[in-house]
Order: sequence, then structure tokens, then C-alpha cells
Amino acid sequence: MDNPEIGRSIQTGPIQTNYHDRGTGAPVLLIHGSGPGVSAWANWRLTIGALESEFRCLAPDMAGFGYSPVPEGWQHTRAAWLDQLIAFLDGLGIEKAHVIGNSFGGSMALALAIACPERVDKLVLMGSVGVPFELTPGLDAVWGYTPGVENMAALLRIFAWNQGLADTDLARIRYEASIRPGVQEAYARMFPAPRQRWVDAMAHAETHIRAIRQRTLIVHGRDDKVIPPDTSITLNRWIDDSELHMFGRCGHWTQIEHAAAFNRLVRSFLSENDPA
Repeated sequence: MDNPEIGRSIQTGPIQTNYHDRGTGAPVLLIHGSGPGVSAWANWRLTIGALESEFRCLAPDMAGFGYSPVPEGWQHTRAAWLDQLIAFLDGLGIEKAHVIGNSFGGSMALALAIACPERVDKLVLMGSVGVPFELTPGLDAVWGYTPGVENMAALLRIFAWNQGLADTDLARIRYEASIRPGVQEAYARMFPAPRQRWVDAMAHAETHIRAIRQRTLIVHGRDDKVIPPDTSITLNRWIDDSELHMFGRCGHWTQIEHAAAFNRLVRSFLSENDPA
């Protein structure tokens, strides 16, 4: 059986990036989060399915995640991931795109808007990292994951408000993704303890965020145990042309727990014309 997580491949500097290219229309770059066993397809499959009739959805596996392996000695840094994103857009000939970032991917979406504002149209930040906050027990557990079906099930219970989503089948699928050759070794090198330093490393200066001029939709789950909802309130305060939508009865998986509502919200936001 074909693996749906494996899409196309493109060279982005030293990284052979696995990515998905679906739909036609204005390009939308989707940047996934940093959970163990994550991939662009696992993170965004429901969103891509909802947007591809109107937009060209481009979803890369960030270096060290999914099926974008890193060469020996590669450093997992915000700057290196940003280089990958810029090389990805360049390689596909994309001059400007809407950008959607989830969690870790939110920090990378902000990084792209700050470093290359001319490449970013509208921004969508979901459960986003990127401003200072105190490391949560949930994020510490996510970044400190060690392989095991029950360990993965425990993480799924942290991610989701709806505990029915944290079932054994999904835990086993994500666990198996996390133990593919080289995956856990790369993951363990990304965010070693003490982990507050990685929260700080992914945060941007307030002055840089306040300088963002793109129209921005900020989305968060009120019951998120991984990234505090206050981070999105801060982003809403710092980004002048932004709006905030907070989902109740929702954890860190807004795009899964409230998929239909999230997709309607994003599709409407990306489709509407800028005010005169």
C-alpha cells in the first residue's frame, strides 16, 4: 500500500524535502508542528482536503520530521529551518504565498514573515509558538517523548480535549511513525532538556512581531495543554492587523478536533478581499 505521507521530493539546500502539492489557485504554505511521529500529511490532511479546490496547498516535511531526513551534523535551528522554507519556495518558483503555521510551525511562519515579508500574503497562526512563555508540562512531555505505544497514547491525551481521539489505533500508528529508522534519534536531538531554552529560541522579538503588516488570523484551543492560549492573546495584541478566534472544548488539535469549523474559518479568511 502506498504511504500517503510520502509526496513529492525537492532539494532545498542540504535537505531533500518531502512535500505535498495539491490543488490549484493562490499558493498556501502549510507548516506543521513538532510532535513525535508528525509529518505534514498527518498534520494537514483534513485542511488540505478542504482547501485544495480553491488553493494550491504546499505542505513540506520540515527537516528532521516526517520524510525529510537531515544529514549528519545538521543543526536543528530556527535559522536552518527558515533557510529550508525559503529554498522550498524558491525551488517551486513561488514568489508569494499565504502561510499557515501550527505550533512550532507558527514560529516558522512568523520567521518567514519577519525575514521575507514580501514572500508572505496572509498569515494564519494556530496554537502558535513564537512569543515568550513558560514551558508547560504538556510541551515538556511532547518534546521529551521516548518511544512506546502507551507513551504515545499519553501524549495524544495531552493534545486532544476530546479523549475519544486518543485511541489505541492512532497511538500505534503515531508510535510506529516515531520509530522509523533514524526518526527518534533525530527527534531526541532537537529539543533536549532543559527545554525552556527551546521555547526561548523559537520566540521572536516583540519589535519584530509588531512590525508584521500582513493580515493575520490567530486560532487557539481554549483548553490547550501544550501551548498556553495566552500566547495567541499576546500575538493578537502585538500584530496590528490581526483577529483572534478561540475554540472552546478544544485542545492543541484545532484543525482535527474542530476540522469543519477551522477549515471554513481559514477558507473564508484567505478568500476575502483586503479592506480598501
